[in-house]
Amino acid sequence: MHAMQYEITLPADYDMDVIRDRVARRGHLLDAWDGLGLKAYLIRERGTYGSPVHQYAPFYLWNTTEGMNAFLWGPGFRGLSDDFGRPVVRQWSGLAYEQGAAGDAAGAVARFALRRRQPVPDGAALGDLMGEVVAGTGRLAREDGAVLAAAAVDTARWEVVHFSLWEHDAPKAEGELFRVLHLSAPGLAALPRGRQW
Repeated sequence: MHAMQYEITLPADYDMDVIRDRVARRGHLLDAWDGLGLKAYLIRERGTYGSPVHQYAPFYLWNTTEGMNAFLWGPGFRGLSDDFGRPVVRQWSGLAYEQGAAGDAAGAVARFALRRRQPVPDGAALGDLMGEVVAGTGRLAREDGAVLAAAAVDTARWEVVHFSLWEHDAPKAEGELFRVLHLSAPGLAALPRGRQW
């Protein structure tokens, strides 16, 4: 599993209905994308749920690097770059993935996403810390309303990202809350569950 995200921060007076319309028109284009576990089309709006900014920030979990590269070098990402400028694309290597109790239930709808980035402290015993991250991912997935939980690490910045999807706007965890406008999940069932090493 490979995680990826880019953030497009928009002006304070930007009409976020433009992003909603964009996702409504184009979101389905990745619903059958080869190698994609899931893409959550995420937004934050200034003054809502504590957000200081308007932001469009899709989050991806990839099953294959080939699928990820086909997206990045193809027309989808080129169209985004043409419209908003080419964003910095953050990437993390997978640590853990768990389907949530709500995600195992038929009809669960991911309405919100939570993302928390955590620095890896200097001198940390990496195996122990990553083991704690894996255990925390499992605990998070068992919370009421959790659709899924994942964790990944960027070893260039030594940062762990915790990502989860929720049916409701009150997840029992810390982080930045996003609304989910659309979820493309063609390879969700193929994402390996549990520890990724």
